[in-house]
Amino acid sequence: MEDLKLPIINLNHYNVHFSASSIRKACNECGFFYLVNHGVEKELLAAVFEESRKFFSRPHEQKLRSLSKGGSRGFIPLYAHKLDANSSTSKGDAKESFTIGPLLENGESGDDINIWPREDVFPTWKSTMQDYYGKVQSAGKKLISLIALSLNLEEDFFVKNDAMVSPASFLGLQHYIGELGDTDEEVYGASAHTDFGTLTLLATDGVRGLQVCRDKFAEPKVWEDVPHIDGAFIVNIGDAIERWTNGIFLSNLHRVIPTGQERFSVVFTLDANPDWIIECAETCCSQSSPSRFPPVRFGDFLAQRFKRLHDTAAKQES
Repeated sequence: MEDLKLPIINLNHYNVHFSASSIRKACNECGFFYLVNHGVEKELLAAVFEESRKFFSRPHEQKLRSLSKGGSRGFIPLYAHKLDANSSTSKGDAKESFTIGPLLENGESGDDINIWPREDVFPTWKSTMQDYYGKVQSAGKKLISLIALSLNLEEDFFVKNDAMVSPASFLGLQHYIGELGDTDEEVYGASAHTDFGTLTLLATDGVRGLQVCRDKFAEPKVWEDVPHIDGAFIVNIGDAIERWTNGIFLSNLHRVIPTGQERFSVVFTLDANPDWIIECAETCCSQSSPSRFPPVRFGDFLAQRFKRLHDTAAKQES
């Protein structure tokens, strides 16, 4: 299988219009690209991976002390989720994860409070994750302003439309056990899925496994490996942006396959304010190409997508 050759976008390129043009081409052709010069120091990124490894190396009963209540924040055990609800595999994805939700100045947000590992065991966990969260969210906000520019909109489009006021961003630490399986049944670290929201910024530890399908409607599907580039984020467009651009930008399928090696990744989803209305951008529709989707509140859109996923999974299990 050949490697997928993704474009490399420099977030701090001196010519923002060149960057915007490069982003448009990448999002129109594949929906994935590398992002460099994003402002997250390599030392901080290394610290995040180190904290992640320390947590996931603890005995299972100790990790359960940070168990997610309701599935949105905290520790999520192995096989608890299956991203491809239509998959015929009998068990969930072979990964465990830890999710941190939106942060305000006091480190929490709203009624859904973040769960943090015990400070006496992980004294630098919370400060490391908060620092990383803030810096990668800043990179994401700068990137989404370039996305607006790439569609001939004002650079501050998402700010003026309140999409990036109190964004509902999530940070996820992922640990893939790498098992290949001992039966004929396929095992996935993360089964095939698109991301529901706006943008995803992914950091990996260098272990292979990520694959992208550039045409989610093709049968049979063609999967291509995405190689690691030191210091670069792998960025992909989510379903909300595909909808907002009237399908001009692509939200494509991706998955993680086991390689027999343990693998760690750090996923940051830059999701908009739940009250943002997703309606076709004015530069993405015309008389000859009218809007394909009705307006929808971003929070409702996400809720519908997650409900559909959970309902399909529940039918399979019954």
